[in-house]
Amino acid sequence: MKIVVDINHPSHVHFFKNFIWEMEKKGHETIILVSAKDVCLSLLSAYGFPHLDLGPYGTSLLKKLAGVPEKNLKAYQFLRPLAPDIFLGLGSIRAAHVSWLMGKPSIIFDDDEYTYPFYRWFTGTVCAFSGFKLSGEKIIKVPGYKELAYLHPHRFQTASNSNPEDPGVLLRFVSWTAFHDLGKQGFSLNLKEKLVKELEKHARVYISSESPLPHRLEKYRVRIHPEDMHRFLSRVNLLVCDSQTMATEAAVLGVPAVRCNSFVGKNDMGNFRELEERYKLIFNYSTPEAAVAKSVELIKTPGLKAAWEDKRRRLLRGKIDVTAFMVWLVENYPDSVNEIRRERHFGEWIVPAPNLS
Repeated sequence: MKIVVDINHPSHVHFFKNFIWEMEKKGHETIILVSAKDVCLSLLSAYGFPHLDLGPYGTSLLKKLAGVPEKNLKAYQFLRPLAPDIFLGLGSIRAAHVSWLMGKPSIIFDDDEYTYPFYRWFTGTVCAFSGFKLSGEKIIKVPGYKELAYLHPHRFQTASNSNPEDPGVLLRFVSWTAFHDLGKQGFSLNLKEKLVKELEKHARVYISSESPLPHRLEKYRVRIHPEDMHRFLSRVNLLVCDSQTMATEAAVLGVPAVRCNSFVGKNDMGNFRELEERYKLIFNYSTPEAAVAKSVELIKTPGLKAAWEDKRRRLLRGKIDVTAFMVWLVENYPDSVNEIRRERHFGEWIVPAPNLS
């Protein structure tokens, strides 16, 4: 089977990497398309994945819209002589469009609904993760998060903190240039500086930032290879971020997270509301000052990581090994999709997590 995997964000590399390795072990061929964003290309190179770089879409809305047909055409011209069997993407407009043009099936995984209106007419199957608010004939509700494709205990072992008396804090700031980020914002420069000032009274502070930092904050930047970030994240005692993906990554790793951006509110993504209201793993704020105060409160709390590990165990009991599900779904397509729609059964992939100690 020839499988096209479409990537538009660094988290997509992580989402698909275990699936790609598993499918290649089984003799299937994967063809990776990518539009470079942040460390996408570095991650693909680090994992040894050959890929076609279609180039970035740009940062303005006009450039992004103009880039859609251009990238679709480039992908179509490259893929047509290769005759792929199926297309996969994570909220991918391009995978849905190009598969439709080629008369091939596609499966689009999604967790946020933002790109759904642009691909819904061109794909036959949408695998929607926990918290996805929409329903429909094409939509299969999957009991898991996209982050459990690469951070489920079957796929990833957390790192122990070599010095638990040193409660490190990771601050993660994004660039706000993605398609769904238009008009949204996170921490201002002043609030970033306030975060550092308040938190370094109680912990060692590290910063991961997609955008440049002023000189006075640059000394806090964590300098590790992109593929090592999740191991580093699993070791800290607190994450404070305006990021979407990393907040969920922290939650499934059992790391307390404070998330602050203008997505937060009554229309926030369902996964973040579930992680806060049902599992008590993250805190969501639209007001940066409140996020700063909560962050300081948390880092001063004794036994924080142990309490979060108990919450993590509760979460994992009801979520699936997403990679195992993806492998079965694609290998057995379309019978697998028909079986799910008929039986709505995911018990086979809700498996006991190994020892998390």
